[in-house]
Amino acid sequence: MRKIDIFDTTLRDGEQAAGINLNTAEKLEIARQLERFGATIIEAGFPASSPGDFEAVQRIANTVKNSKVTGLARTVKKDIDTSWEALKGAEQPHIHIFLATSPIHMEYKLKKSPEEVVELAVEAVKYARKKFPLVQWSAEDAFRSDPEFLVHIVNKVIAAGATTINIPDTVGYATPVEYGALFKYLKENVTGIDNVKLSAHCHNDLGMATANTIAAIENGADQIEGTINGIGERAGNVALEEIAVALHIRKDIYGFETDVNLQEIKRTSQLVSQLTGVVIQPNKAIVGKNAFAHESGIHQDGMLKNPETYEIITPELIGEKAVPLALGKHSGRHAFKDRSISMGFDLSEEKLNEAFVAFKELADRKKEITEDDLFVLFTDQQIESGDTPVYELTNVQVQYGTANIPTATVSAIAPNGETISKAATGSGSVEAIFNTLEELVQGKVHILDYRVTSIGKGRDALGEALVNLSYNGQVSTGRDVAQDVLEASAKAYLNAINRQLIKADVRVKAAPVTS
Repeated sequence: MRKIDIFDTTLRDGEQAAGINLNTAEKLEIARQLERFGATIIEAGFPASSPGDFEAVQRIANTVKNSKVTGLARTVKKDIDTSWEALKGAEQPHIHIFLATSPIHMEYKLKKSPEEVVELAVEAVKYARKKFPLVQWSAEDAFRSDPEFLVHIVNKVIAAGATTINIPDTVGYATPVEYGALFKYLKENVTGIDNVKLSAHCHNDLGMATANTIAAIENGADQIEGTINGIGERAGNVALEEIAVALHIRKDIYGFETDVNLQEIKRTSQLVSQLTGVVIQPNKAIVGKNAFAHESGIHQDGMLKNPETYEIITPELIGEKAVPLALGKHSGRHAFKDRSISMGFDLSEEKLNEAFVAFKELADRKKEITEDDLFVLFTDQQIESGDTPVYELTNVQVQYGTANIPTATVSAIAPNGETISKAATGSGSVEAIFNTLEELVQGKVHILDYRVTSIGKGRDALGEALVNLSYNGQVSTGRDVAQDVLEASAKAYLNAINRQLIKADVRVKAAPVTS
């Protein structure tokens, strides 16, 4: 079977989606899981875009060893130099350079002639090859580019030293027949195309990203690019788990394989969803919670007689194993540690102890601790950065009645170490809490998105709150969990504020990146 490389861009293209704001610790945790998932290449970020992105790419490059790590760069020498500083510690330093090639992008965005675009691309690739052994060049908006011009510029960048050529459907406009035909055209007309990897990158604006990606593979693509759960700008990218499982289940038709560890799909999907705050739609292919649910009586009858009557994919294939016995307040440290290891976590003794304390506190209030609860506890410890919270919540109290105006009183430890208390009203309990916290943090806050979801089932389930807000003009996302959703909401709000203040402090302290 022909091997298809998996280029994961969850941490770059995926993070560009509205409302997603990952810190370095969260990116590193996702990168480690993508390594276990079997990604050939992990695009860790855009090093030149910010000191935070530079730090995240550098740490991932120095940590991940079984996947190649890459970073995005424009056709600018400073971008390439910055990327080298971030990626030079990787096992195989890899850079991803992009430049638009469609008429509309060249005229209105770049304001450059086709000849100038070719020159920029060639010079950038030549310069990058002086540092990087692996250089991927992407023709942004390739599908809407003139095919003859695309052949011309691809010929030039291959001659300049590019090792991978990416042909993106940047705006999700292609149909499978058209996208496949473009790859066939390039395979037949580009000089030296068999000496480089040909890559496909599809967006899902018309719902055809998976079909388009498979069409590209059938017509010569050696690498496909996408994200976990299909997250990304606008309607998102192709979902990598869909491609991996489709190629596996229908290998009789396609005859292609990947290095994806299918058993890691569920865990990878769950981790990305939790840390990005992007909920997976219930009927999402492969990883949705209804993907293996059977409600219809006819379907249930068939499943009882033979699961293959309605189930072409087994839950076990993607790592959805039978849930082990729940832990409770009488469970010991040894059982707790064993469960953390069996769930794929690698916690230090210190972090394991902190997680165990949190587990015991939760077990005193909750009859049974489920696998979902443990996943949250272990993940929170694994990504704990060690940064001291700028504001630390000590108490939240709400007075509410259908005939009264909701009033919230909040106490928190301020940056100067003093405990401060504020009170405010709102049209509801949550608004009263948020209005109070806005007075407490002394800044202009605008709530962009707010969601509360249940972790697990039952009346004593944990509630996870996600708050996306702007604080003094800077966007930040916070999340937290608690049995009381009002407490979780207050903590998530302050988490978003703290992340923004810590990030601002890092920006001030960070040394400028030199070329």
